[in-house]
Amino acid sequence: MRTDIFARLDREPEPPKIEVPRMTRTRLALFGGTLAFYLVIVVAVLLSTPLVLIDWKIMLFRPYQQWPEWHAFLDYYVVLGQRGPTAVMVAAWLGWRSWRQHTLRPLLSLGAALLLLNATVGAVKLGLGRLGPHYATQIGSAELFAGGDIFPSGHTANAVVTWGILAYLATTPRARRYLSALSALVALGVGLTTVYLGTHWLSDVLLGWAAGLVVLLALPWCEPVITVAEAWILGVRDRLREQLRSRRRLVPSLPVATGGAVPGIFPQRPAGVEEPVRETVGAASAGRTGNGRAAGLPASPLAAPRAHHTAGHHSAAHHAVRSERAPVGPAGSRRPPHSRPATGG
Repeated sequence: MRTDIFARLDREPEPPKIEVPRMTRTRLALFGGTLAFYLVIVVAVLLSTPLVLIDWKIMLFRPYQQWPEWHAFLDYYVVLGQRGPTAVMVAAWLGWRSWRQHTLRPLLSLGAALLLLNATVGAVKLGLGRLGPHYATQIGSAELFAGGDIFPSGHTANAVVTWGILAYLATTPRARRYLSALSALVALGVGLTTVYLGTHWLSDVLLGWAAGLVVLLALPWCEPVITVAEAWILGVRDRLREQLRSRRRLVPSLPVATGGAVPGIFPQRPAGVEEPVRETVGAASAGRTGNGRAAGLPASPLAAPRAHHTAGHHSAAHHAVRSERAPVGPAGSRRPPHSRPATGG
């Protein structure tokens, strides 16, 4: 068993027992209070209450001109509220946690939270159509139903949900408290940064905080759906693995016995058919007798004419080859002596 600090990075042997958050009375009270605050902000902007005048005063104050030395830093800090970069960073961390704890719940919880956030915030943005401070046309107006998509602040709501999901998925109460405070500070800073840069009204930021908190508080209602989705995905994975294993078992293996014939690409001769006698080229002349047939084979009446013709052809070819040899040198002929039959007369 490893006792060093890197032991916490190893994969756990089995899924740990993590307590899933439930919709308790405290959480339900916070959800109701946040939803009420959400509706109050929307009504205050619709009725052009003093909240809209505060928006205009901050906009005309132009904080980015009052403190220009902070502009460069806050341009980078506001990225912590953009949906794309923050989703990639948090998904990478939760993906490692899913691998380590043998569960898909962290990734599925992030997906459910982002889906709820995009559905709720996007619907309100498009429905109210508020213009941002840089595109405002009339001083003191709420700039609603003008084709904009600025209310509520997407940066602020995304910062609340993306960083707050880490606190929601914490495994210990201590880690949950620390991560809750850290995510709240990040979301607060992102919202105020958008006001400083002049990209959002103050009421946009207030509604963005409320929208993100409503999504986080409503996540326990999504836990049954997350459990069913995780079981379905793991079931599909197990079925695919089993299919791959069964395909590997069906592949036939043809072992070759020691000393046996090695299967080749040439067609095999059917059983009961004898292989014809073949003779090598070098043994053709040595294995023939004087009458042109192979030694040890019975004579055939049909082979006599063919043997006679072959013998005549062989002697002619032999004579032609002999005549092409080099002339005899001074040392005499290399041809061995032999007796010639005596001719009469």
